[in-house]
Amino acid sequence: MPGRPGTELAAGVVDPSLYASDPHPLFARLRAEAPVAWNEERGFWAVTTHAEVTRVESDHETFCASKGILVDEIGVSYPSPPTILHSDPPAHTRYRRLVQPGFKPSVVRALDPVVRSRAKALVDRLSPGEVTDVVPMLAVPLPLLVISEMLGVPEEDWERCYEWSEAVVPGAVDWPEERKQALLAEMTDYLVNATKVRRAEPRTDVLTELAQAEIDGEQLSDAELAMFLIQLLVAGNETTRNLIAAGLVALAQAPEQYQRLRRDASLVPSAVEELLRWTSPVLSFMRTATRDTELRGVAIAAGEPLLMLFVSANRDTDMFGPTAHRLDVGRQPNPHIAFGFGNHFCLGAALARLEGRVVLEELLARFGRLEVAGDVERTGSHVVAGMRRAELRFTAV
Repeated sequence: MPGRPGTELAAGVVDPSLYASDPHPLFARLRAEAPVAWNEERGFWAVTTHAEVTRVESDHETFCASKGILVDEIGVSYPSPPTILHSDPPAHTRYRRLVQPGFKPSVVRALDPVVRSRAKALVDRLSPGEVTDVVPMLAVPLPLLVISEMLGVPEEDWERCYEWSEAVVPGAVDWPEERKQALLAEMTDYLVNATKVRRAEPRTDVLTELAQAEIDGEQLSDAELAMFLIQLLVAGNETTRNLIAAGLVALAQAPEQYQRLRRDASLVPSAVEELLRWTSPVLSFMRTATRDTELRGVAIAAGEPLLMLFVSANRDTDMFGPTAHRLDVGRQPNPHIAFGFGNHFCLGAALARLEGRVVLEELLARFGRLEVAGDVERTGSHVVAGMRRAELRFTAV
């Protein structure tokens, strides 16, 4: 439509080449020139500022998730939400209450020994002085081993879980569609059947909680079980995997920040928050306007999709000041939205923070320095900040 703002700038916001390189110069221009910009080719509004992203994310009555959370879902209708992320209150509130017990603080704290032992074993395999691709050596296996244990998946099957997860995330891999659909079907059957076993043989795990959960007095259907389990498996590892891989690359590229952590270990929790802001493991999600409205002075019509670019909002100088484009492991305050905002705030945030903290603690205890020593290859996904390769060199203390 003629006269819509930012059409030229927004034309590239879902281009894979943008995310395989550095998208931040474009986002800076969008925030300055067209914070709410129209993508003509795909038909959506790109929302790039912190204030506007949080407004969209928090107003579910005006901006709904049920019509799709991905650009590829524009125009698609679902008879029921394919994931909890596609639901809106009150259904979302009810669903969230079912899953919340598995991620409450006491449950996550109890996982500390599990995360510690897994992280320690993986970090022990890193050889000082050698070039190491931290994606397969550390970032991929740790969260998958943890989430597999939470879901009752045998340890030896974690690599299969990796393939299942990759098949679900748009742009993560370039596998044929037939292979991805076959993996999705296999994942669904495996997890639903495992949950049914828990109904007969309950344990103290998330799988058992879902198996015994009820909505309005009825147990979850196979479709609802599949929705929850796929969401937990994918969200339970993708965010942390990307946090670890991209976060270590960031620290390698800012060695003075790594040295700050070595001098003052009390900064590790704030460093995790800063790495979440800096890497934005989830880059974007979509909402759809339920009624005519206005955003940053731009008229939005009912039915028009809006892409919330968390990755841009997390570098917004209006929120983070003139140092927004600088990694600062001691940043306070740090109101990043790497886990979303409002009622869709990530259920697994505490688990991701725990895993990120433990990995940093284990690395800091063993290595005095890390540096980029080879290829750093990002995926072209505009949904998750995926890393295909991150070759680093660790120097012993």
